[in-house]
Amino acid sequence: MPHKLTITTPSDRELTMTRVFDAPRDLVWEALTRPELLKRWLGVHNGWVFETCEVDFTVGGRYRYVWRNPSGYAMGMGGEYLEIVPREKIVSTEVFDDAWYEGKAVGTLTLTERNGQTTMSTAVMYDTREIRDAVLKSPMESGVAAAYNTLDSLLTTLPAAR
Repeated sequence: MPHKLTITTPSDRELTMTRVFDAPRDLVWEALTRPELLKRWLGVHNGWVFETCEVDFTVGGRYRYVWRNPSGYAMGMGGEYLEIVPREKIVSTEVFDDAWYEGKAVGTLTLTERNGQTTMSTAVMYDTREIRDAVLKSPMESGVAAAYNTLDSLLTTLPAAR
């Protein structure tokens, strides 16, 4: 049985998503940072295909993602990497092509390992409380949970990280 995604609201503009994976941190890091692995788990549920995954994984580097659903609708987003601490932390911006909320979000993803399990926590800061609340009312939670379940399955198939 996979671990459950939990979402909290530690401040009026922030939400935090946390999930435990039964895999070492190095392996989770690989799945988060290698485009060929990202394309196998991030947003690929309910018929969605991850068709563009461009990553310049350096501080100041940019990323670009585009998904397409079975009816042909494309959803694109991108951002910039603000801070990278290998195997521990990624801070990046997030802006959607068809912005469904104003401004940009800043996400801080952290990985901690204990007894062979890795906890991934992503704190996302929005420009306003109203934007954060709109995100919480969206299908974001079910989408993230599905992606993390796919990641959980993928991790069981990967060899130990290099």
